[in-house]
Order: sequence, then C-alpha cells, then structure tokens
Amino acid sequence: MTEEIDVAALHQFYHGLSELVGVEDMVKIYQQYKGMQITIPTHLYDRKLAAKRVATEYNGHNQQFLARKYGYSQKWVQRILHENNQDKERG
Repeated sequence: MTEEIDVAALHQFYHGLSELVGVEDMVKIYQQYKGMQITIPTHLYDRKLAAKRVATEYNGHNQQFLARKYGYSQKWVQRILHENNQDKERG
C-alpha cells in the first residue's frame, strides 16, 4: 500500500508523521487511530512504575541520573525515595 501513497499530498500531520516513522508505519497508525483524538502523555514512563524502578535502582548516589532516565524532576525522585524510606521504617 505504501507505493500508492502520494506523500506530497498528505495532510500536514501525516506528512510529518511519515517523515518521523516512515510511510508504512504512518499508514498503520492512520488505520488504527483515524478519526480519534489522541492525547500524548507528557512523560514516557508511567509514574507508578517509574517510582518502583527508582526505588529499586537507587544506589545512594544516582538521583540525578534516575531523574533524567525516567523523565521526572530530581525533586520527584527525592520524594519517591523519601516515601520509600518511610514505608520501610513502618513495616
């Protein structure tokens, strides 16, 4: 089907998408989501799952690294670690 697509005539959104992921994958996205409104989350990683990963991967010296890795602020990482320490103290 990609050989049938006139890329020059594509809607601006689909033209940009085809440049980003290729025409074939753009068509797959179009077929799956055409007509729908899609909201793209600001963060790539789910907040709850990232919090679990941060708590697991923290080594005492890598807050900034974890913040960058999961796309959250260093303050957020500190809060997660603090909450995790409080939970450990309670139980």
